[in-house]
Amino acid sequence: MKDNQLYINSYVRLTNEFLIVDGKTVAENDGMDAKEWLSFIYKELILNYPKFFKMDALCKSGFLASEAVMRKEPSAEIREDWAVVCLGRAGSLDDDRNYQETIQLKENYYPSPSVFVYTLANIVTGELAIRHRIQGESSCYICERFDAKLLIQIVQDVFANTSARHVLCGWADYDAACIDVLLTTVSSSEKESVACLDISTLSDFYGR
Repeated sequence: MKDNQLYINSYVRLTNEFLIVDGKTVAENDGMDAKEWLSFIYKELILNYPKFFKMDALCKSGFLASEAVMRKEPSAEIREDWAVVCLGRAGSLDDDRNYQETIQLKENYYPSPSVFVYTLANIVTGELAIRHRIQGESSCYICERFDAKLLIQIVQDVFANTSARHVLCGWADYDAACIDVLLTTVSSSEKESVACLDISTLSDFYGR
């Protein structure tokens, strides 16, 4: 690997307004709320994954972005040489609020197991690993804002200290109906890459 350079094979930017894949706008939101928008993208991608409808909004957002970004990758029964790394700000806070409402009052106590399942920030990385049969490292980090430098440091560490040769990584955040996702696939091969992995590139992709 020349100068330890890593390459972005594909990237996806998903917000409340648009879905962009490798610089091309695939879908635009025409006034739908966050939940309707995520369901619309699911249908646009022609997916058949019923578990999607049981996911919380953060997992749905990450799942849809991962579906779009992984389409360039060859299908595989098992991806032993892949890892998943996600950064985010709110973590499970959106679900934490919802769950808190179910246990707030003794006289109106109705804890929901379906909500409680998602009161962990790293559930989204687990869902991505399951969907794409990734058996390498799966990690989730909470930080105040999108941090391209931190993400690159973590990904470089994964390549240096594990058997991973590919990483599905990026920023996955959902809070108060705000969708904010940037996912990329990174490898050591320059072949068919869209860009080198560096701070300016990730910042540019995130800013779109």
